[in-house]
Amino acid sequence: MTQTLFPSPAWPTVPVKGETAEYPVHRVFCVGRNYAAHAAEMGVEVDREAPFYFTKSALTILPTGQTYPYPPGTGNFHYEMEFVVAIGKPAFRVSVDEALEAVFGYATGLDMTRRDLQLAARAKQRPWDLGKDVEGSSVIAPITRAADFGTIGDQKVQLSVDGELRQDARLSDLIWSVAELVADLSKFYHLEPGDLIYTGTPAGVGAVTPGQSIHGTIDGLDPVNLTVGAPE
Repeated sequence: MTQTLFPSPAWPTVPVKGETAEYPVHRVFCVGRNYAAHAAEMGVEVDREAPFYFTKSALTILPTGQTYPYPPGTGNFHYEMEFVVAIGKPAFRVSVDEALEAVFGYATGLDMTRRDLQLAARAKQRPWDLGKDVEGSSVIAPITRAADFGTIGDQKVQLSVDGELRQDARLSDLIWSVAELVADLSKFYHLEPGDLIYTGTPAGVGAVTPGQSIHGTIDGLDPVNLTVGAPE
């Protein structure tokens, strides 16, 4: 066995609804501008030729129900409600018709964002890492197996802050479907079990401050919750 200079963190895991074994997370892919109304509120147009992606470390995974400190370096910390896809089988260069065979299940998630840093980077045509790859920013609820969730259709997607509704959309509003996203990503990566895809957020994103609580729901899935703690 290889000796290491210091202990290496274990892969984060996500509970699977109704099961004892958990899902280990290896990679996190995120889809940008996958709801037209959200793209419009961000002042950009949707690229309908192909989806685009950014990645986050698996170590940003945070289980639902936690209180997590307001992150350093930002004064504009935003919530983004997301439908999360968990890959369960290898997928490389698969067709749209084959893509859903690789899906293990689905979950509700939050892509928490240092919006001021993201927009500053975007204005300078720089990567979004400081805005997006934030510790504790990939919040996720337990995964529901795809067979138990059923067909992706008109399920409602909602998020509230301190009980006030902020985001309200449907999965049918996705520009790029789950099958299209899996097929497209598989052109560039050997997708494997342990890969998560955060499929984008609806309109209504906004800032939260310490002490506020976020509650997100998607019909047929466990809700996701986060309380924003005091800065460290």
